[in-house]
Amino acid sequence: MSFVFAAQARADSVEKKSDLSNTDAVILGLVEGVTEFLPVSSTGHLILTNEFLGLDSEEPILIESDKVESGSQGAKPYTLKAAADAYVIVIQIAAIAAVAFLYWRDFWEMLMGVLGKSRAGLMLLRNVIAAFIPAAIFGFLFHDAIESYLFGSVPVIAALAVGAIVMIFFQRKYEKSFASEKPAMELHELSLKQSLVVGFMQCVALFPGTSRSMMTILGSYFVGLRPVQAAKFSFILGFVTLSVASIYKLLKDCKMMLEVLSPGPVVLGLIVAFISSLIAAKWLVGFLNRRGLIPFAIYRLLLAGALLLMLL
Repeated sequence: MSFVFAAQARADSVEKKSDLSNTDAVILGLVEGVTEFLPVSSTGHLILTNEFLGLDSEEPILIESDKVESGSQGAKPYTLKAAADAYVIVIQIAAIAAVAFLYWRDFWEMLMGVLGKSRAGLMLLRNVIAAFIPAAIFGFLFHDAIESYLFGSVPVIAALAVGAIVMIFFQRKYEKSFASEKPAMELHELSLKQSLVVGFMQCVALFPGTSRSMMTILGSYFVGLRPVQAAKFSFILGFVTLSVASIYKLLKDCKMMLEVLSPGPVVLGLIVAFISSLIAAKWLVGFLNRRGLIPFAIYRLLLAGALLLMLL
C-alpha cells in the first residue's frame, strides 16, 4: 500500500504539490475507507499517505480569506499541509455515512427510545453518549496541540508498535471468555460505568497512530462484550465521535481548506471512502469473530518496523 513508503518518500524529497489531484483523492479515500474501522489507525495512515503524496508542504499559500489591505495584521498564511490535515478529519464524513447506512435500525431504535417507545433504544443511546463524553472533553481541550505536535511519522510509528503489543495482550487475556456458552451481552445492557470505561479508552486514540477502533474494541472486551458486539459498539460510538470531530473541523477550516483544495477531488475522495468503508465494516465483524485481533497486531508491527527502517 502507498502509506508503507511514506517515510521513504520524504527522504527522497517528493515534489510538493499545490493542490489535491483526483488520483490523490482516490488514494486517500481508499486509505480512509479501508482503515477507519480496522484497528490499525486511519488517521495515522492518512498522515503517512499525505506525506507520500507530497501533500505536506509548509510553504504559506495566499488564499482569498488572507487578501486584506496592505499593512493589516489580520492575515494568517495557510499551507497545503494544513489543508491536507484538515481533509484527513473531514473525509471521515464518509465513514459516518457508512455507519448510518449499515446500522440504521439501531439509530431508529435510539430514536424510538427518545420518543418513549423503546427502553432498549433509550439505554443504548445513554451508553453511546456516556462513552462519547470523555473523548469530547479531551478532544476539545487538546485537539489543536495534538494536531500541531503529533501529526507526523515518528509519533505514528511509535503508536503503531505500542498499540500492537497492547492488542496481543488483550486478545490473549479475553479470547477464552469469547467461547463461553453464556448469552452475549447486548449493547443496551451495558452499565453507565462500563460505557464510561470504553469512553476513557477512546481518549487514548486521540494520539495519532493508536486507532479509535482499536481502543473502543479493547475497551468493549474489557467490560465484557464479545467481538461482534464490540465491533458494533465501536462503529456506533464512532458515528458520534467522528461526526463531532468532522463538524468541528468543517466549521473551523472548511472555507480555507476549499480555497487550497479543489472541491471536485475533495468530493471524489468522500465517495471512494464511503464505498470502501461499507465493505471494510461488514468484513471486520466476521473477521474479528473468526480470527481476532492478532493479524492486525502483526500488520501494525510490520508496518512500524518498515517505516522505522526507512527513517534510519
